[in-house]
Parts: sequence; structure tokens; C-alpha cells
Amino acid sequence: MLYARGGWRALRRCASLPRAVRLRVREALGAREPAEAVRVQGWVRSVRSQKEVLFLHINDGSSLESLQVVADPSLEKRDLTFGSAVEVQGKLVKSPHKMQNMELQAETINVVGPCDIWSFPLKMRERHPLEYVRQFPHLRCRNNTLGALLRIRSEATASIHSFFQDNGYVHIHTPIITSNDCEGAGELFQIEDSVEKSHFFNVPAFLTVSGQLHLEVMAGAFTHVFTFGPTFRAENSQSRRHLAEFYMVEAELSFTESLQDIMQVMEDLFKTVTSTVLSKCPRDVELFHKYIAPAQKGRLEQMLKHKFMIISYSEAVEILKQAPQTFTFKPEWGCDLQTEHEKYLVKHCGDVPVFVVNYPYDLKPFYMRDNEDGPQHTVAAVDLLVPGVGELCGGSLREERLPFLESRLQRLGLTDAYQWYLDLRKFGSVPHGGFGMGFERYLQYILGVDNIKDVIPFPRFSHSCLL
Repeated sequence: MLYARGGWRALRRCASLPRAVRLRVREALGAREPAEAVRVQGWVRSVRSQKEVLFLHINDGSSLESLQVVADPSLEKRDLTFGSAVEVQGKLVKSPHKMQNMELQAETINVVGPCDIWSFPLKMRERHPLEYVRQFPHLRCRNNTLGALLRIRSEATASIHSFFQDNGYVHIHTPIITSNDCEGAGELFQIEDSVEKSHFFNVPAFLTVSGQLHLEVMAGAFTHVFTFGPTFRAENSQSRRHLAEFYMVEAELSFTESLQDIMQVMEDLFKTVTSTVLSKCPRDVELFHKYIAPAQKGRLEQMLKHKFMIISYSEAVEILKQAPQTFTFKPEWGCDLQTEHEKYLVKHCGDVPVFVVNYPYDLKPFYMRDNEDGPQHTVAAVDLLVPGVGELCGGSLREERLPFLESRLQRLGLTDAYQWYLDLRKFGSVPHGGFGMGFERYLQYILGVDNIKDVIPFPRFSHSCLL
């Protein structure tokens, strides 16, 4: 009983002491009023020791800006260096510095994790180029540029989900392992038993290249569906435009007979997400537009103000044939548009995004809706081209008419493999369509980054780190 009473007295004494409130760096910088007892954790971005005062800047990834810590020199420790992890407690006060609203007057500084500055590849106050930090995939997130990118990715991801949810779409988790080759290009990562060297599931199985066909299944029960997940392409390319693994935003709309409806959703998604990122991550975006792509801010502002242009594939080919420049790939009707063609078309149209519609029938996959036109046979397909990147989105109306789909699958020898897909046209089939947008290409465009590998969290198959 005495022990119990003593315990309660101790608890009352503790309750009377000021308790340090843990704040993120972003919260501390945005605070409107000073606070007596604050605790901030993060990593040291700079250390400057003077005779009468010690200055630190610490960052925890919550913002591009670091929080200035002012301390007595007696709190300096040998392992308090650039890159070390620290916990600082003290008072949050108004900062006399014009560029910062608040600063932390430290009462205690605890080094949680020291950093060997001599072997640490990132250096204090040095602006490392993206090519340099790409060598260190396990450490590059501590670089300002990559930190800004990851915050932008996070905000853009949240905005994409919000856009679809606000517009009544149901989010579907489509399979990553599948037996479907949606694109028909055969550039697939196949899954095999590593010991038996046989099909792991007794049938050929692959990493998905698209969730579209699975979304079409769901579009037979929900009028608006979307998915947002990883997709894979086994392209043996190390170019600045290609990734083996990337994220894809895909949507399907039932009861739509107009390609214009699909294009409107694509444009609304693009503009809504971009506006949100610009408003919620202004400093992070500014870092890219200031040091990597100075002209990109103006392009985005122009894009948000204007409607996207629409031209047909046939018109695009004629524009390319009349171009004053020579292309590596000669433009001809019936041939796919190459990146050089796409970039020229965007420039020709005034450097605003351009929809190219109605592609040749033989160029596109079996599921795209036949336009029944002639003599140049086309399908109701659309690609969205953007400045500096080329194709960003691709979509189409889907072939909902059973006889048309049966005929095409039979010619391609795919009837047995896609019997389930034909079933969808037998039981309550409706006109529908959809599209997909490469998430990394979207980020590459809005930030003006030249190499797509610089907009992913981890570069794949790095020689320096098997991540």
C-alpha cells in the first residue's frame, strides 16, 4: 500500500513537469506560436560552431527546408557531424532570420546515430548532380533533389486516388502475376520454378504489363473502376526513357461510346493532379524548375490554361511528311509513331499536350474498337503526347461487339486463350473504354527530368547495390 501511494506521488511529480512535444521539422517551421518544450528528431544537414554559439540544421524528410537549431557550444560533441541522426529538445522561438519563421533553442542534443563523414559519399553544402547520386541507390534519398522527388511522388499518388474517388470510381487491386499478355508485344517477365525450370503454376505465368483486361472484368459490374500499381516490361533497354518496372494508372468507363469522354477524363486527371502537386509541394517543384528544367514552369502554366489539342493519326502523318527536318524513321501511314515524331508533333502544335486519335487497325491490340472506316482502316484509339517526353497516356474504346471480337481473335489464333474475354461480351456487354498513364513519365514531364531513372525511388539492378 505504501508502495502504491509512493508511485502515485511520483506520477503526480512527473505530470507537473513540462513534457516535450514531438514535432516534425515541417510542423516546427510552420508553427505560429513559440513553444516551451519541443522535441525534434532528424539528420544533421550542416554544423557550424562559433565561439559563443553552435548552429545546426536538421531535416527529417518532411520538408525541403531544414530547421535551424541554436545551441550553446558546450553541447557540441565529437560525433555531432553532417549526416548524423540526432534528437534535440528545447524551446521553439521566433527566428530573427528572414528566411525562416521559427528556430529551436536547444537544451539537449543527443546523437542517436553517428555518421562517418570521411566515407559518406554525400558532402555538406555540395550540390551533387543526379548522375553522381545515381551511383548510391541506398543513400540517394538523403539528397535534397531525391527527397523533393519522393515528396512529390507521394503527393501525386494521393492526388490520383483522390481524383478517382471524388469522381465515383472504385479502386481495384489487379493481379501482378497473370497469364495475360495485354499489350501483345511479348516483352514479358516469365515466372518459372528455378529448380525444375518449369511453369510455376503449371501454365505460363508472367509479371503483368497492364491491369486493363482485369479492369474490364470489373467494369461489367461497376461503371467506373481504376487501378494504380506496378507493371513490368522485359525490354532490354538502358535508355533514358525505359524502365523494367514502373507504375501505371489505369481506368475503365462503362456505358461510353465516345472517345471524347475518355480524353476528357485523361485531361481532367492530368490537370487536377498537376495543380495539386504545384500547390502542395511548391518548394519541392521549384527545386527542379530552378536547377534542372528552368523553362518547365512556364510550360506547365500554359498547359493548365489551355485545352489539349486533338488531331487524327492521318493528320499527324501528313504534318510529319511536310516537316522541314529529316527523321531517323521515315513517317508513313500504317507505321507506328516514334518518339522523334511525337516530340515534333507537340512542338508543331504549340508545345501543348496533343491527343492523336484513330490509329491504323493493324497497329493496335485486338481489344480496340473497329471504326469500320475505309479505305484506311482504323480503330478508336488515342495517345496523349506531351512536350519533351512524347507519349504519356494511351487509351481506346474497347470492342464490345461479339462478332467483331470473335473474328479478330480467330485471325490472331487467340480464341482459346481469350475465351473468358469473349464471355464478357455474351453477358450484359456495354460500350466501354479506358486508358493508362505511366506514372514515372508523368513525373518526368512535370519536373522536366531528362532521365526517367531519376524519378524512381530505387534504380533497378544497380551494380553498386542489389536493391
